[in-house]
Amino acid sequence: MARETSRDRREKVAAMQAKQKAAERRRLFVVIGACVAVIAIIAAAVTWAIVGEQNKKNQALDAISGDVAAAACDPITNDPASGSSDHVGPGTNKPDVLRIKYSTVPPSSGQHFATPALDKRRVYTVGDAPAIENLVHNLEHGYTILWYDPSLATTQAASFEALSTKINAMKESAGKFIISPWDPSYGAFPAGKKYALSHWGADVNLQTGVIKNQMGHRQLCGGLNTTVVEDFVKKFPWSAAPEPGAA
Repeated sequence: MARETSRDRREKVAAMQAKQKAAERRRLFVVIGACVAVIAIIAAAVTWAIVGEQNKKNQALDAISGDVAAAACDPITNDPASGSSDHVGPGTNKPDVLRIKYSTVPPSSGQHFATPALDKRRVYTVGDAPAIENLVHNLEHGYTILWYDPSLATTQAASFEALSTKINAMKESAGKFIISPWDPSYGAFPAGKKYALSHWGADVNLQTGVIKNQMGHRQLCGGLNTTVVEDFVKKFPWSAAPEPGAA
């Protein structure tokens, strides 16, 4: 038998190493392929979820985007405004005043608590809604509030979320649009009305801070309609308020 030379051993080792490297490359390609497949599946699932969620929002908006006349809205009111910077309740010199009797249902101005609702939520339910007195402070800061009959909290939940997203994206709203249940203990909505928009309007000189022509505005409706809300917000933007620069 011929004796194995050093060259033969080197060639055999090289062949073994090449075979091992080829196997490692195959395993690497299998791993990469599996990772790509997993990523593709996850991406498809995420895309499906996003598309599905968007479709739900579109359907929810479609449900409230019909004939404006069918919403049975009253004309917009022009209410005398009062209560600018008039704070009551905790942290004020009137700490025992914990409930305000407002002159309109819902309020479009008036005394209010020292702190507005600032938790970044834009849709509230019956169980987590801020006090009316907090939300009136939001009105002073340029917010428009859509108040709804509390009996609608569950059935209209999807529409409220979709509507909030759409309206808060408007330049006239700039994120200052809140949907919250009305508390009927402050006064009942008129018969047949389930929704009400309110805004605390004013002309403000941003250089001097002088506030003029304060006026509250409300619109009560029997049904919910996207166009009605859009038109109201365009007519009374966030910047037309006693304190539009506040959060």
